[in-house]
Order: sequence, then structure tokens, then C-alpha cells
Amino acid sequence: MVEYQPKDHYTADDLVEIIRILRQPETGCPWDRVQTHSSIRMNFLEEAYEAVDALDCDDAELMCEELGDVLMQVVFHTCIEAERERFDWQDVCDGVCRKLIFRHPHIFGAEPGNEGINDWDALKNKEKGRTTLAQDLESVPKAMPALMRAAKLQKRAQRRLGDQPVNDRNLSKALADAVDAAPDMAEDAVGKLLFEVVRLARAAGVDPEQALQKQNARFVAGMKTIPQPETPDTGA
Repeated sequence: MVEYQPKDHYTADDLVEIIRILRQPETGCPWDRVQTHSSIRMNFLEEAYEAVDALDCDDAELMCEELGDVLMQVVFHTCIEAERERFDWQDVCDGVCRKLIFRHPHIFGAEPGNEGINDWDALKNKEKGRTTLAQDLESVPKAMPALMRAAKLQKRAQRRLGDQPVNDRNLSKALADAVDAAPDMAEDAVGKLLFEVVRLARAAGVDPEQALQKQNARFVAGMKTIPQPETPDTGA
């Protein structure tokens, strides 16, 4: 048990201190102190998805709670790095503030050499030193949901190569290939079909990830209207 004085109101700095206490090797929580980036990476994704659900519900109380959980994940990973003496909470805050100022020259004024560049992606590429399409595509996070990542890849390719309109023959061929594919080729064929469907969605001004999420919701709602068979009475 550690001595900690409760407060009427806590701040982000208090959150950092609480996580630091939980991570103490001798006196901390047995679960918290052994966690690593790898062991809790999926927790980060889960908390982010729960926060998005709260945003979609427009539930203020739930949003406040879930955004706090996301912030806790940020602080947790930051504390791990502070223990390794690579960066700390102040470095994280400093970095994101500098990024926002740099990428909004129309608000804060352009840094020397960036005059006339107001496009977020162009500034980001310059900041990161990315000059080729390959570098641009490689920077799209691989952990993104596949439909979302496909849309991002296509958007970045379009920005550098120009419009890539939907080709009806390519789409039809991808569909036919997916339907007729042998078992050992089905994954590849379905992947190509989904990539073309993402291109179709973007051409229609539709976010493919959200479109599928809404269709999933309609599917679940429709299933609720179908009479469900009763569970057999096993006498247990």
C-alpha cells in the first residue's frame, strides 16, 4: 500500500503519476508493472473502438469515460518509454503541439521554406522526408482495418498519379474470378475484388469502412425480426 493523497480534481499530470505508481517494480500493481507495449497493444485498439462507439451514440457521459480510457493507454505507453529514458509525457505533448503548429501555416504562419504550402499531406510528407509514392504508401499503418487502409492507399496513389476511375471490366472480372476461384486461389481473388469495391466506394464518395459497418448494423437488426428457434430443453 502506498501513500497517496486523494484530490477533488485530477489532471493529466496526476494520471501520469498514478500510472507511474502502478508501474513501480516493488510496490506497484502486479498486473500493471509487468505489461509491455506488445502485451497491451490490443487493449489500445479495443479502447479506441469503444471510444468511437461512444462518439457514434453521442453519449456525453460515455464519451468522457471512453476518451479517458484512450488517454490512459497513451499515458501507459508513454510511462513505459519514460522508464527506458527514451521520451516522457512532456515530450509527447511538446511533439504534438509542434506538429499542429507546423501543419497549420494558414493559422500560425509558415515556417521558413514552407510558404505557400497549405496542404496537410504535403506538409506531412515534407516533415517526414517522404519524396516517393512508395514511401508514402509504406507509411500507411499496417494495423489499420483492411478496408480503411485500402482506401487510404488508393487516396495517396491518386494524389500522386491522378484520378484512377472505376473500370467496369476490372470490377466484373474481379467478381467473376472470386466466384470461380479454386480453394487455393480464393483468398487472393476475394482480396482483389474487395480492393476494386473500395475503389468503387471512393468514386461514389462513400467511406467503405463506414458503409460496411452500417450494413453490418442493418444485418443484425434484420436478424432480430426473424423468429429464432427455441433452445431444446435438455432437462439439465
